[in-house]
Amino acid sequence: MHAARIYIRVSTDAQDLTRQAGIESDTRAAGYYIAGVYREKASGARADRPELLRLIADLQPGDVVVAEKIDRISRLPLAEAEQLILSIRAKGAKLAIPGVVDWSDLAAGTEGVARIVLESVQELLLKLALQMARDDYETRRERQRQGVELAKAAGKYQGRIPDRATHQRIIALRASGQSIKRTAALAGCSESQVKRIWALHLAALPPAGAQQP
Repeated sequence: MHAARIYIRVSTDAQDLTRQAGIESDTRAAGYYIAGVYREKASGARADRPELLRLIADLQPGDVVVAEKIDRISRLPLAEAEQLILSIRAKGAKLAIPGVVDWSDLAAGTEGVARIVLESVQELLLKLALQMARDDYETRRERQRQGVELAKAAGKYQGRIPDRATHQRIIALRASGQSIKRTAALAGCSESQVKRIWALHLAALPPAGAQQP
């Protein structure tokens, strides 16, 4: 029985990871053993997602990486997205993405010219899907920028609301002695965010030896 590793990603805390839980039952129904489920809340436009990197590090030859949609794996620019896919394939693993590379395609026993055609079509679909995921990301960003400009013009823009819950988790984890890398993984954010929030926290502390009012 082949092993599958499931990657579940959402972009914000407001989204619910459980909405992708059906992937697990579909994977088992396809006859795969689930070797791991990797969950995180991070932007697909980042290449340094801790759980995705952990998944790739855990991959064994013959494993299948499963995701709900291709944009769960990547919203990176095409060249970077293709490098990400290559890093998965370099471990001897494959992708299973509905509408791009399905279970039936992976299980296909075709040989010769038919197999070459199938693989060529899959590569084309994958490249198109990766580019569409990036285009969608850039469109959303542009609409967001336009919305901010309109809000500013109307005097209604108040800036980005800080994610205080994540900030508190970062501070608590760092204060307990967790490393930057481990804190980022546990808090579901980037290492750069951990460094920034921890630096702000330290800067707000009173100087050593200062008297409290």
